[in-house]
Amino acid sequence: MNPPLVALQKRLDHRFSNERLLERALTHRSFSSDHNERLEFLGDSVLSLAVSGLLFEKLPDVPEGDLSRVRAHLVKQDALFQLASRLGLADGLRLGDGEKRSGGHKRPSILADALEAVIGAVYLDAGFETANALVRRLYAGIDLSVHTSALGKDPKTALQEWLQARKMPLPLYRVVATLGEAHKQTFDVECAVPDLGRTERGIGASRRAGEQAAAQAMLQSLQASGNPQPSRTPA
Repeated sequence: MNPPLVALQKRLDHRFSNERLLERALTHRSFSSDHNERLEFLGDSVLSLAVSGLLFEKLPDVPEGDLSRVRAHLVKQDALFQLASRLGLADGLRLGDGEKRSGGHKRPSILADALEAVIGAVYLDAGFETANALVRRLYAGIDLSVHTSALGKDPKTALQEWLQARKMPLPLYRVVATLGEAHKQTFDVECAVPDLGRTERGIGASRRAGEQAAAQAMLQSLQASGNPQPSRTPA
């Protein structure tokens, strides 16, 4: 197996008995007819069950309807893309030449689908408990209270309210880079909170989606650090 896939197995904390499953999970349909879409289908169901179990355990006082909304937020494309990026899935993707040239290794839909396929591959390789443990590791750094407190709110709104509650100015957004062809552009957006000296990045299929992804990353970072204080006193 090539070095990127060996390294990926270490990051996944799972050594595949059938390494061909991992190769297939990272194979886009533009590369080969033996691609990852069936594994993606399977992984989607495994992910949903694993996240449902996690929420049932960690949020005992949240009603079913709200649990469903939190789950939908945690498994949507932008969220999976962020997880896939942290795992470095792009390094192992197998793409056709056209997808490579158009920046497919950074496209949120391709990376999100690949992550679901990897989860499906782990399930086939070692069973549900191993796949469930992987999902829990992927979501271990995410503060679920962020999502319950922001139910029904998009990440930009939730971040704005978080900052306003602490009497801080609104965040600033800027497009860092635009990737891909005109009809398949991907936007790399930075979210900055100058008072805290913090920046986070997000990528989306539109500028708005990129801003939402960056806002979500910022909100998670702020929540994970407790109650950060401004580095200067606002005027």
